[in-house]
Amino acid sequence: MLNGKVAVITGGTRGIGFATAKKFLDNNCKVILFGSKKESVDKAIRELKKINNTYEVSGLFPNICDLKEVEKAFDEINKKYGEIDILINNAGISAMDSIYDYTEENFKKIMDLNVNAVFNCSKVVAPIMKKNGGGVILNTSSMVSLYGQPSGCGYPTSKFAVNGLTKSLARELGPDNIRVNAVAPGIIYTDMMKNIPKEKIKPLINTIPLRKIGRPEDVANAFLFLASDMASYVTGVVLSVDGAARN
Repeated sequence: MLNGKVAVITGGTRGIGFATAKKFLDNNCKVILFGSKKESVDKAIRELKKINNTYEVSGLFPNICDLKEVEKAFDEINKKYGEIDILINNAGISAMDSIYDYTEENFKKIMDLNVNAVFNCSKVVAPIMKKNGGGVILNTSSMVSLYGQPSGCGYPTSKFAVNGLTKSLARELGPDNIRVNAVAPGIIYTDMMKNIPKEKIKPLINTIPLRKIGRPEDVANAFLFLASDMASYVTGVVLSVDGAARN
């Protein structure tokens, strides 16, 4: 579905990002992973190569909150491949701090990675895509961007902003043949979920009409569809992948 395409995936070393990288590679896409440090990037590449040593995968570890580092990284990729067809802004962090305890520093940290980095990567990749006749920008949102959450207001606030950026860029970049969409995952069985005791997971499952927790592959499938030509007339959408969970 993505034969010959070149994709950059931020936060691509684990969880949803890693599953999406594998899904794209399985569909003959060339993938460049962005991670927070060299060690995690190298580890992810080794794991992918163990699955299939013919995967065309490489990685970088720029500080995506720094526009100049993003420009340098994307310039390097563009020179190597001659194009960047797909960008997935997946890197992000969460927190559950109460408003009574939330510090200005922690709130800023959430907004920097979850919003500013998405802006930086989108700003830098857009002219590359425009020059090459178009492309696809996909953002990782969250179900809490639609419904909020009872504590940790910084995270849903940042994802509300991602939704706004998604819809606005879809309208702005549409004339340049650049589609912009987001995926809003619900409760997904990532490494973080694996550390939660089973007695706490069961009540969560009961809130989901499908009565199961999603897998990273479920989100990766949504990204694959939105990145492919099957979604050629889909832009400005925030696609929920949450089993109809609404809490």
